[in-house]
Amino acid sequence: MGILMLNYSLINTFKIHLIITLLINIHFSCQSQNCKNLNSEFSSYESALKKIKSTNFVLIDSCDTSKSSWILKTEFYSCDKKYGYFLLSTKEKTYIHNKVPIDIWIRYKETESFGRFYNKKIKGKYKLII
Repeated sequence: MGILMLNYSLINTFKIHLIITLLINIHFSCQSQNCKNLNSEFSSYESALKKIKSTNFVLIDSCDTSKSSWILKTEFYSCDKKYGYFLLSTKEKTYIHNKVPIDIWIRYKETESFGRFYNKKIKGKYKLII
């Protein structure tokens, strides 16, 4: 009888765990949007950043920028693995660049100087206009 009660208790615990997991997955899947539905016109810089971060992209990549004196983090988000959003974070702000070709992203990750490459190849060329 004790074994039956133990098994019944384990089954109930498993059911509760399964229900919680499903609810969490439903919650997060409802908050994100499909990459193809992402509108490139945003009402503000903050809303652009929020929408980009909550979208399901085909490709999401980041780069270790620890050797840079001013770039804290860079990320690349792409729907088609050809062009994407390039996000560069500093202490003050995260800069968003739109329609950056993936080959620029790949070359950026391989460069000796992230800041120099950014200033020459990305800054001013792929602006996200709000």
